[in-house]
Amino acid sequence: MNKAELIQVVAREAGLTHKESASAIDALTEAIKRSLKKGDRVSLVGFGSWEVKKRAPRNGVNPQTGAKIKIPGRKVPKFNPGKELRDIVN
Repeated sequence: MNKAELIQVVAREAGLTHKESASAIDALTEAIKRSLKKGDRVSLVGFGSWEVKKRAPRNGVNPQTGAKIKIPGRKVPKFNPGKELRDIVN
């Protein structure tokens, strides 16, 4: 499912117009991005939570040349599904 399909489903399920559901989805994703940028955790009970994790620097290998390289550490967003979501998928 892509964003356009999600907008259609939300509009139909919530009884909103296409424009209103697009605005709601955009507002949700922007709020999650802003919270993660600040380092906050976002949790939707039953669905899951997003948080920022730090990846440590590590050594790697360039697959084309075989040369060893150093991969710097960085922050990455991580999603942890909630129990209810895990149960539905299984």
